[in-house]
Formats: sequence, C-alpha cells, structure tokens
Amino acid sequence: MSRLTELIAQAKANDPDLGNDLESEFKVLSSRRSFGLNFERHTPESVELPGRPVRKGGKVHVLPTRGSTAKGDQRLWKVEGFAKVAGVRHATLQLLDETESETSSVPIGDLAVVAEFKDYIYPGLVSTGKVERGGDKPYHTVINGENFHVLEALTFTHRGKVDVIYIDPPYNSGAKDWKYNNDYVEGEDLYRHSKWLAMMERRLLIAKELLRPEESVLIVTIDEKEYLRLGLLLEQVFPEARIQMVSTIIKPEGTNRFGEFSRTNEYVYFLMFGIAKVAANIDDMSGREISEDNKPIEWRNLRRRENTSIRSARPNQFYAIFVDSLSGKIHSVGDALSLEVKRDLVKVPKGCYALFPLKPDGAEMLWGVTPESLRWRIKEGYARIENADGGPERAGVQYLASGTIQAIEEGNVEITGRDEQGAVLGHFKVSKVMPKTTWNKASHNAQTSGTLILTALLSGRKFPFPKSLYAVEDSLRFFISSKKEATILDFFSGSGTTAQAVMRLNKQDGGRRQSISITNNEVGADEQNALRKTNLRAGDAEWEKWGICDYITKPRIAAAITGKTPDGSDIVGEYKFTDEFPMAEGFSENAEFFTLTYETPVSVSHNKAFARVAPLLWMRAGSRGRRINALPKNGFEVVEAYGLLTNLDQADAFCDALKKAPTAQIAYIVSDDDRRFQSVARGMPANVEAVRLYESYLHNFRFTFGR
Repeated sequence: MSRLTELIAQAKANDPDLGNDLESEFKVLSSRRSFGLNFERHTPESVELPGRPVRKGGKVHVLPTRGSTAKGDQRLWKVEGFAKVAGVRHATLQLLDETESETSSVPIGDLAVVAEFKDYIYPGLVSTGKVERGGDKPYHTVINGENFHVLEALTFTHRGKVDVIYIDPPYNSGAKDWKYNNDYVEGEDLYRHSKWLAMMERRLLIAKELLRPEESVLIVTIDEKEYLRLGLLLEQVFPEARIQMVSTIIKPEGTNRFGEFSRTNEYVYFLMFGIAKVAANIDDMSGREISEDNKPIEWRNLRRRENTSIRSARPNQFYAIFVDSLSGKIHSVGDALSLEVKRDLVKVPKGCYALFPLKPDGAEMLWGVTPESLRWRIKEGYARIENADGGPERAGVQYLASGTIQAIEEGNVEITGRDEQGAVLGHFKVSKVMPKTTWNKASHNAQTSGTLILTALLSGRKFPFPKSLYAVEDSLRFFISSKKEATILDFFSGSGTTAQAVMRLNKQDGGRRQSISITNNEVGADEQNALRKTNLRAGDAEWEKWGICDYITKPRIAAAITGKTPDGSDIVGEYKFTDEFPMAEGFSENAEFFTLTYETPVSVSHNKAFARVAPLLWMRAGSRGRRINALPKNGFEVVEAYGLLTNLDQADAFCDALKKAPTAQIAYIVSDDDRRFQSVARGMPANVEAVRLYESYLHNFRFTFGR
C-alpha cells in the first residue's frame, strides 16, 4: 500500500491529472469490502440534453444522420469554437480522449449537449403547465429531467423533509428497459448488474439526504432479477434502517415460462428510519377473511329456545312484557311469576298487550334475562320490540347480549343513532391487525388496477407495466395514514401512479399531502426506431411529444385531477377499492409541471436566471400559494408561503410585512455579509425560518455529487 502511495505521488509530480485519476481509482479499490456486495462503479454516467444550446467549452455527442437507426458517436467532444461552412453554422470540436487527438467540424444541428455526472450543474425549473382545483392546498409537482440531477436540486428544497420515498426502478430485465450513458443496457452486457447497481447507488445516496431522519420510509419495488443485489445495496447504503421485504401477488394467472415456475409476484422493500413503523391495517393483506368487524350489532331473540329452558327451570325469568298497542314500544316489565301463578291472571295496563316467553305450541319457556336486567336494557336502549303491530301472536322481544353491551361500553362499537323505539343503532368498529409479509390482494393486480385504470384515464395511450394504483396506495397508507401533510417523493415516477395514490389518500381523509414526481421524457425503444425512420431526432417537437413525461405522466395526473381525458371527455369508470366513486369526479388538488434546465454560470452569477431558480425557492417553502417569479423592484416581496429580501436597506419593512403574513414560513435573505444577515434574521417573526442566499447565486445553486 505504501509503495502504491509513493508511485501515485510520483505520477502526480509528472502529470497531475493522471496522478489524481490514479489516486481516485486506488481509493475505490482500497475501500472495497472483503465480503458483502462488491461491484464496479464504472465511468460516471452522462446524459444527453437534446434541445439545449451548444456553447463554447461545452461537451457534446455527434448525433447519427437523420433517417438512420444506427447509434450515434458516443465519444465525447469539446466545443472549441464556431464557424460558418457553406452558410451553415458549424462547431469546431476537439475529441476528449487522452489516448488520441482528433478534431472535427460538425453542423450545430447534429450535436447533442452532454452533461457528465462529475460536472458542476446549475439547475433551474421552467413551468410547462398547471392544474388548479384544490384552492389553497399545496401543489403536487412533476419534474421532467434526469432524476440524478433533479435529486441534486431537491437537496436545496427538501433536504431532511421527505416523509416517504416510493420508487419503482427499472428491473434490469435484459430488455431495453433502461439506459446507461445514453445507451440501452441489454441482456448480453457482461456488466449489466454492476452498471445497474452503480446507477442505483448514486441516486440512493442523494435520496438518503432527503429523507426525514427522525421518521421516514423508503419503499422500493423489484422483481427476482435484482432483488438479492438490491437488498445488499440497501443494507450498505442505509445501515441505520430497519429493513423488511414483502412478496406481493401482481399477476395471479402467472407468466408464461416453459420449463420454469410461473411467476406471479414481485417484491417490495420497506426501509424504516427513526421512529417510523408500520401502522396496523383493517386486514392482514393475505387475502383471507380474518374478521367479521364492521358488522351491525346483533339483536337476539329474548325468548330462550333450548328445550331445557322451560318455566320451571328458572321461575324468576318468566314474566310479562307489556307493549303499547299504538306506539309499538315497551310500556313496562312485570315482575317474575311464581309457578303457581297463571299468566292469565296478570293485569295488563290499559292500551297494552302482554308478551310471555311462549313457544308456538303454547309451551311456557323463559326470557333470556331477569326483569331487573331487562328494565335496565330498555332504559339504555338495549331492548326493543320486533313486529309490534302483529300483536301478541307475532310480536317478539329483542335484546343485546352482555358481550355486545361490553363492546359498546369499551368503545368498540360505533353508535350511529337510535330507532323510533329508542333502541341503539350501530356497528362494530373495525379492529386493526398487522399486515403480513405475503400480500395477496385482488386490488393489487397490475392488469386490472394498473393498466385498465391508466387506459380509462388516457384512452388509446399505452405504457408498459404500470403499477397497481391500489398497491401503491396501500404501501403508503401504512406510514402516512395519520400524516395529513406528508411529502412523498417518487424519482422513478413512470406513468405517475404514486401521485394519483397520494391524491386518493387526501380525498379519503381531507389531507394536504403533496407528491413530487420525477421522470424523463424518454421515448420507448421501438418508438425511437420508427421516429428515426421519419427523419426525427430527440429534441424535435414531433419527437418529444411522444416522450413518457409529455405523453403519459403529465396527462395522467391532469386527467386524474380534472376527471377528463386529454380530449376533454369525462373519464368512464369508477375507483373500486376502499371507496367507490366515479373517476370523472376528479380530485380537489393542484399540480404544476416543470422541466429541469441547465443554466450557465454566467447567467446565474448575473441573476439572469432568477426566473429559473424561483420555483426552487417556492418548492422549499412548501409548493403552495403564489410564487415570486422576478426580483422585486422595491427590494423585497412577501407572498403566502415565503418572502424574499434583496435589498437589506428594506429589512424593517420586510420584517413588518412578514408579521402580516401568518402563513409565511421561510424568508430568503440575499446577502454576502453574515453579520447583516443575522441582524435581519433576529428581527423576523419566530415562526419564520431565515435562509441565506448569496448574491452571486453561484454558491446557492451549484451541485456536483458525481465527483
């Protein structure tokens, strides 16, 4: 080890860049575990940014010619300058490869800007639309962008604030279900598993910073191809978590596999942090009928029916019950009759008739309780007459058994009212049980509760393997049923199932939970080939409209809220789960859609990009109310959720405005002077958090977790 350190030091002296690279690789090798999960971290990922302007000093890929289905040049080039060739603007390129030197001149339109994960990024957000039906409720946000970079941006807005992260990452099936460095990872790739692990690890490390350490949950779904490696990775990244894995049936009919077991299930990892724990549920998720809870209280016939319950067995339980002929209510209860007293001798109150515990053949039996006990039950509403208008020949007496009365007194029965006789009406409350680790719920079927629901929302649009809406809803409910203002993040949001599940939970209990959905606008592999044959490329408007975010995610969330399909028709069908109502009702929710931008240091440092970072300030303040989209001309501005102070000479007026905004929670103070920042912060209301922004903005919004 010491010899290697010396050699690296020598290499640094001769070639600093080479020495640094060698040292970096040495650190990776030396940090490898002697046991557990070891994998190649690979060259940091890069992502193409179609539509982004090509700038001098930037990195680019050369795209394939239009109409070609071949892969483009995946080598990285640096833009050295620009020149016009035959009237067309070209970029002069230098190959970024130390082993060979090569230059090229390529038309600007044939280049795609590339962001490497080791580069600094300056993210911004551009709004691309919104849906507003939720009044003052916070907004659900959907962000179109590379999820690694969006996660970096969220470390500014949501560090330590996320209650639940739910993700359904690519399953690495060997099909074209995900990309690494702008190319699909296929089944024959020898490094398929380590590339997938490297991709997941980078994102999970940032996700760790977003979770609320005192109480939060990470939920990850996976199938059998990577569940073992994923489990080890989760243990290594989150050693402090309590981890459980659930097996859930998503396709009861199974998959068609010759010579293999027919797979019906997938797996769900639950990682609980801090005091987070699974909440009891109304069933155990196994699909079994385990309880008769929620049933109406049982009214029993007061007359004993067993042959041994004759009058002579217990004379104190043979007596008359007098019923008012007009009202049908119990008028009074007579005293017990001794054996020698004939029932015909009992005096009946005027306007009443008498009921005795008689069998149809006239045999004298017993009432189920003594006169004293029945009088008490009548007073409490625990006894009543059945078929009172049928007279003594048809009327009967009903009562509540002692077990039911005990359940009422212990609060296990919900009393919903009283009938015309004053008898209680109610049902047993649902008792809750802990869910099992094997789920078998018909509602979790990915076809009926996933594909068919998406088809109803987006008629004619297809998305491969959407999750069951109700399976996601159940998974979230275990942890946020009592958290009505929880924040839920999904950074592999796909079709947007998680956001819709959060909206359903809000409808059920009036919650104000908000979701953050991150997806890219990738076009499916098959669709890409078809579009390329028509001379289209990524970045073209006709190409981008078929991307997952624009074609599926955003329209789905809009449809779920409005209750209308993209063509304006009412959605046909009903939600059929814990509650049933027409999908056309929609939800009382707000949502806004954004696209991640990559700002230049120059525009950020000169405040030209404020409109792009304004949504980040708004999101940090809770994604609610009006947004400050431009630098305030008078030096400050205060809206519902937050305030912004750019001129410290206006500090007193700013603090006064904050005091008049009771719902404001954050104050952004732009200052490079720490003492002046602290002075302003001391003058603000106690319930307002002071957040310092540096005047250059470079320090505030520069991220690089990929180094």
